[in-house]
Amino acid sequence: MSEDEAKSVPPTREQILVALHTVRDPEVGFDVVDLGLIYGIEIAEDGTNIKIKMTLTTPYCPYGQQMVDSARTAVGALPGVKAVDIDLVWEPAWDPRTMASDAVKDTLGLW
Repeated sequence: MSEDEAKSVPPTREQILVALHTVRDPEVGFDVVDLGLIYGIEIAEDGTNIKIKMTLTTPYCPYGQQMVDSARTAVGALPGVKAVDIDLVWEPAWDPRTMASDAVKDTLGLW
């Protein structure tokens, strides 16, 4: 597959999640996927526009804008992606006991 052909193939949800695994919350040291901060991913039919619904550990997170910008940059670097819209939401409220990965729960002692 040529580079141009690769750019025309829309990214998959899995590829987007892999990119988002690189975005860490500096306060807790885990990535936004394992923390359960990603609530939804919408991929335009042509794959050029991605919409991500995400939250933060708290509305007062001092690194919130940095994390949103990092998520936009990480997903925007995928081949063929032209625009990434991050919809920052607060409902449902983030709860690590039900939303975080088992590894995060284990490290934070949430069992």
